[in-house]
Amino acid sequence: MLRHLLPLLLLLLCSNSIGRVSSHQESGEWSCESDPEIQVEAEFRPGLVTVDGHTDDWKDIDGFEFSLLPATDPHEDHEYKGGKVTVKALHDGHDVFFMVQVDGDYVYTKGNHNKCPSVALMFQIGESATYHNMGGCSQRTDTCNNKSCKGHEVDLLHFSIGNAIPGRLYGGNPIDNRDGYGGDRYLDGLGPSGNDTSAQNDWKGAWWHSSFTTHSGFVEEDSPYTSDGKKGTYYFEFSRPLRTMDRLQQDAQFTIGGSSKMSVAFWYPVDGQPWSGSGHYSINCDWVPLEISSGNSMLTKSALSGSGNVSSAFALLLSVVSLCLSVFVGYKIFRTNTVRPYTTMDSNL
Repeated sequence: MLRHLLPLLLLLLCSNSIGRVSSHQESGEWSCESDPEIQVEAEFRPGLVTVDGHTDDWKDIDGFEFSLLPATDPHEDHEYKGGKVTVKALHDGHDVFFMVQVDGDYVYTKGNHNKCPSVALMFQIGESATYHNMGGCSQRTDTCNNKSCKGHEVDLLHFSIGNAIPGRLYGGNPIDNRDGYGGDRYLDGLGPSGNDTSAQNDWKGAWWHSSFTTHSGFVEEDSPYTSDGKKGTYYFEFSRPLRTMDRLQQDAQFTIGGSSKMSVAFWYPVDGQPWSGSGHYSINCDWVPLEISSGNSMLTKSALSGSGNVSSAFALLLSVVSLCLSVFVGYKIFRTNTVRPYTTMDSNL
């Protein structure tokens, strides 16, 4: 374990473990029937989002809804009973933003991460990295290194909230980097031994729950912030530069107009029991495509929408003019048929 069970945004090193997010330790042959139509799209929407855990600024962004199935046994019978997860994403040309919304009764035990909900985002780095077994390297964790498992790297962000204050921003500063160790977790989360521990944590994140009655913010003395068991939704919000200064093959690099591969995991203390590292739920049994939309595509959509609006307005104007002409012509015909010409009476009568 690291020196602390972190209260922060954790971009974990593969040579360390926080609350140990272990690889998928399922028994038997792995089977996955992934829906080829699913994806997450990050639209180009600059100047829209502030990372504070609140969803007000996400209301106009389309979300992608998933069922949460156990990562080690993705069967519908064992689906997370609390509800669905909705994943939203956008970028502003410099940073990429994620909002993960998970339905769930409020549970929080200060200082005990395994008795609080937790979320992780995982991205493919190496071309051979599979979702299954978090990279899919055949080497054992005590023998793998950054050379023998080259090509199987994954980028993992894990956010534990056991000591994190709702609405506060974590990550991306010297204290969080010192305690949280910026970097990435390879393979199955325990290796390789050749990893460099000097990597920078570029992620920032915050969390919230919809049952909170205070919107302005909390301090540590307000813990546990509300009563356990309240119905609602957890919100986990994150941001990171599209491109980082990574020189160690530990960060996924996102390209505008390009596609990446990602997954989302969720841990929850069901019936109040602490969760285990491999006992998490996932949005899919394989990678989910992440599309980073270009500004041109959004401008095209806007142009098409604007063109459609102009056409609709012009059609409406023509309809009104046609209606007015029809009424005018009908009125003239009516006058012609009903108003007879004046006839002078015979003076001899």
